[in-house]
Amino acid sequence: MKNLIKKVDVGSIAEEVGIEVNDVLISINGTPIEDIIDYKFLAVDEEVVLEIEKPDGEIWEYEIEKEYGENLGLEFQGGIMDKAKRCSNNCMFCFIDQNPKGMRDTLYFKDDDSRLSFLQGNFVTLTNMKDEDIDRIIRYKISPINISVHTTNPELRVKMLKNRFAGSIMERLKKLRDAEIQMHAQVVCIPNINNGEELRKTVTDLYELHPYVKNVAVVPVGVTQFRENLPKLDTFNHESAKNEILMIEDLQKKYIEETGAPFVRLSDEFYITAGIDVPNEEFYSGYDQLEDGVGMIRYYREVVKRSIEFLNKDLKGSFSMVTGELAYNEIKRSADLIMKHNSNIHIDVYKVINNFFGNTITVAGLLTGTDIIDQLKGKINTDYLIMSSNMFRKGYELAPADMVMLDDLNIHDIEEALNVKVIVCDYTGDDLIDLINANCKED
Repeated sequence: MKNLIKKVDVGSIAEEVGIEVNDVLISINGTPIEDIIDYKFLAVDEEVVLEIEKPDGEIWEYEIEKEYGENLGLEFQGGIMDKAKRCSNNCMFCFIDQNPKGMRDTLYFKDDDSRLSFLQGNFVTLTNMKDEDIDRIIRYKISPINISVHTTNPELRVKMLKNRFAGSIMERLKKLRDAEIQMHAQVVCIPNINNGEELRKTVTDLYELHPYVKNVAVVPVGVTQFRENLPKLDTFNHESAKNEILMIEDLQKKYIEETGAPFVRLSDEFYITAGIDVPNEEFYSGYDQLEDGVGMIRYYREVVKRSIEFLNKDLKGSFSMVTGELAYNEIKRSADLIMKHNSNIHIDVYKVINNFFGNTITVAGLLTGTDIIDQLKGKINTDYLIMSSNMFRKGYELAPADMVMLDDLNIHDIEEALNVKVIVCDYTGDDLIDLINANCKED
């Protein structure tokens, strides 16, 4: 049932006034609640009147006085209190279209929902929105919003997204800019499609909307082995990745001179593919684009470097770390640094090839439990296996406690198959040293 209350926090205002689990929220201050956005923005006021339907159908009103922004303490069934909006695009590079058969149903669902952009950081294309949806973002000042731009060339965007409405991207971005909505832009870059001069034009166009378009993240297209009946796409190699870096560097220098920040940044995969070290920490200006893979290696490297002094040298322990091809050298470097600081700690680092999606997919976040088990079975001789949190799926279809991989295997499946205790580490490595200290023994 829509707007069904599944949890009332202990000690919360809602509990205090008598709202209960299985009640249904109808309105706040006379405004019907359509979804979680309505709830979050209408419930912030100091005085609110909640219209609640009880399980027996009786309607109650609760008049509440509180501090501005104070949480009522309600959680709802379904997260966003509504069904996520399905994407109507048919993008030539869509990763979901490249999933093999037999995965859980939610992994084939394409969302393009501004509410998930605001709540979870998902990207939206703006092509699946009506004008009233844009107006709602403006009315509630939903900001920042993450937008998949890909190109500002109208004809090319229609072709890439296979949506006749996709060409109006700049008009919609300007409308959001005029309303002072903050935006983060993303470009999935495909060789011979929207790279090179097309990418330069896209970035230049978006820079005209700065500072409301705060930054642009450019990520290389991911191509799996499951592209039957889909357009053939090229991927970046050593030379083409290097050329893209050099081309973007010209723009970055200009923007740094004008604003103090590069505005556009390429994901780490470009630098690794080109054989060029990632930029320094200052370049990433607070790491706003980490979830796009922009600056992850630099952040991880600096975190380990800064936290290594907290490694307890009086402890001993043995660990294995697993990662994909892309990050292997960086993870190996950090393991060597840890062992150098404490020779009683042993760390094995394993590179797992992505046979599930194909060896063109090299990021750790797209590894499956099947590949990890198949390639590590019988090899691990340590007390613990450290896995990155981004190997486990999150989202509106999963509860926070679920630790499920793309192929539906979970931590317990991996522990049983490999006969090792699994420790989940934050994908940025912030808790790595703490986890090692906590799972070592006195020497």
